Amino acid sequence: MDDSKRSHDFLWIVLFLIVFINGFEAGGYQASLWNIGKNYDLSVTSMGLFASVELFATMLAPLILGGWADRTGKAKCITILLALQITAATLIFFTDAEKFFIGGVFFLGLTTSALQFISIAALIDAYPISGSKKIGYITSMYAFGALTSPLIVNYYLGKGLSWRTLFALLAIGSIVSLIGLFKTKNTATETLAAGDSTQSNNSTGEFIIGGILLLCTIMCIYVGFENGFAFFVDTLFTDVLKSGIGKYALSLFWAVMIPSRVIVGHFSKYARQILLTATAAIPIITIILTNSENSMLVLLLCIPLGFASGAIYPCVLNIMKTMAGKKTATATGMITTATGIGGVVFTALTGKFGDLFGLRKAIMCLAGFFIISFLSAYFAGKIHNKNNM
Repeated sequence: MDDSKRSHDFLWIVLFLIVFINGFEAGGYQASLWNIGKNYDLSVTSMGLFASVELFATMLAPLILGGWADRTGKAKCITILLALQITAATLIFFTDAEKFFIGGVFFLGLTTSALQFISIAALIDAYPISGSKKIGYITSMYAFGALTSPLIVNYYLGKGLSWRTLFALLAIGSIVSLIGLFKTKNTATETLAAGDSTQSNNSTGEFIIGGILLLCTIMCIYVGFENGFAFFVDTLFTDVLKSGIGKYALSLFWAVMIPSRVIVGHFSKYARQILLTATAAIPIITIILTNSENSMLVLLLCIPLGFASGAIYPCVLNIMKTMAGKKTATATGMITTATGIGGVVFTALTGKFGDLFGLRKAIMCLAGFFIISFLSAYFAGKIHNKNNM
């Protein structure tokens, strides 16, 4: 591609921004839930139901919208979804009725989930040469948004602003993304030279359902472990280790995922080896962590644990490229659905195991599922290697 044309290409920036905003929404909504509950005079149970409305929409979106995006065109779908997101956020900001809030949150959950996986699929399609590296960055954007939003929410709440400020920020961010998307319509992205298939995303190949399902299994278990560990690590420090540094451990666990994903993107040609290493390392680190009586050691072990966890998502997406054919949105949608299922099921499992066996053994049991992940990574890697021949 001509360098002058490439200099005008900023579609990837718009896609990065969309995913960042969606991560910001997820973290910001969680951080605002107490204030929302206070506004609507909700019980803890009702607050849980409010949270579950968004989670349900997040899981529903990939099931119904992946195929639609592949058939209709990803840019057109992103435009429609951004318009819906702006409408839902604006509705919540300006109205006080509970039913409008619930409806708005449902559509926010639907659009944020869909925008994330369709934007990733659009990135893969538009950048067959540099897409593997960009996957590392775009997956980091979601984590970065989720990490920074609670800090910003706490800041403006401390300044006396309403919890509705979150939805104003979401609407503004989505408007900027929509304008950026219109501006990219006539700009050039990457094209492979004739006969160059070394970095192709298999755009002319078949959709390999078996390989995609193996990747879904890996992501289901990974996100289940990630959520289960994140929800209960503070309790582990407080109740078991009698330490007050649990929140620092959780922050470290999430923070190191960002550089991990960037680094993995730069070494994408080793995605299979990195994925195998990560799925093997997580249970080993977890066993050492859960058997330690030293709170500082547990804190430090959260760094390699977070680093290994962060590597999984970009590795899975890079392997997925060789199996999705032209159905990249369908494949990323299936993987996104698997992450939602894992987040719900394994978090509940951790609580159940915690009651039965204690928190240490519960987290160890959760890590034990990575045996299945390792085997899935091994066989998915074989399919990946076969398609790259």
